[in-house]
Amino acid sequence: MTISYDGKVAIVTGAGQGLGRSHAIELAKRGAKVVINDLGGATDGTGGSSEAALGVVAEIEALGGEAIANGANVAKYDEVEAMVKQAMDKWGRIDILVNNAGILRDKSFAKGSLEDFQLVLDVHLMGTVNCTKACWDIMREQAYGRIVVTTSSSGLYGNFGQTNYGSAKMGVIGLMNTLVQEGAKYNIRVNALAPTAGTRMTEGLIPEEAFALLTPETVTPAVLYMVSEDSPNRTILCAGAGAYSIAKIVETDGAWLTPEDQTPEGIAANWEAITSPEGEALPQAGFEQTVKFTGKAIEGLGADNS
Repeated sequence: MTISYDGKVAIVTGAGQGLGRSHAIELAKRGAKVVINDLGGATDGTGGSSEAALGVVAEIEALGGEAIANGANVAKYDEVEAMVKQAMDKWGRIDILVNNAGILRDKSFAKGSLEDFQLVLDVHLMGTVNCTKACWDIMREQAYGRIVVTTSSSGLYGNFGQTNYGSAKMGVIGLMNTLVQEGAKYNIRVNALAPTAGTRMTEGLIPEEAFALLTPETVTPAVLYMVSEDSPNRTILCAGAGAYSIAKIVETDGAWLTPEDQTPEGIAANWEAITSPEGEALPQAGFEQTVKFTGKAIEGLGADNS
């Protein structure tokens, strides 16, 4: 079955080049009307120009699609609100939001400034929050929404020199986990993309041969799937060079310790049982941990008292 977006309106942030451009063009090819959002700055977030966004609009129009350019800085909520209004005034709905905009200020934690740290959080994390917030009520009212947040292996697993970027990229996972719960009854689904691509943000960081394989076009199918009507929900889909995988946050079953063992020494002595992967699970909500722990305690205390 062919996935199409006929009659759907999409906003793609950071769509002037790289991954965002690829996502936007492919959405348009499949029938979506697309807002091409791009501040047009350098990779570190400085500067600004509408040239890149207008170029993508021209490409989409040449293919027979519909698109408009928008230069909102996703870190500024008033600009994001104006972007959403522009889309609503033109097309009357917003079905798809792809949060892709980002900047880099890579430096080791010791050498990096707090100003840079804040700026990266503002663009990646608050930028995602701002765009999602501005679309949320619209999606709730129309009882339909597909949102993608962009995470990264740097956030999921860490990467030297990227404490700021990694913090922001893990932050969007926390945002997704709760939005999924709050959006469920309104048919709003939220997923995360963890891409590996050869873009200006990774240029010089990976060997040329690998860079050639890691095209944005090999990542985009993951986004197209995650914003389709039959999309998954609360999924971290990793993509790069034509390969796809799922990242999961799991919790070990753990162990309950008797009151006399509830000490640092007791934890050390029972470390093997606490960390054993046997019976590990994928919690769907925070309270599940509470239920599990209290259940273990009741069971353990019962056995202790019998």
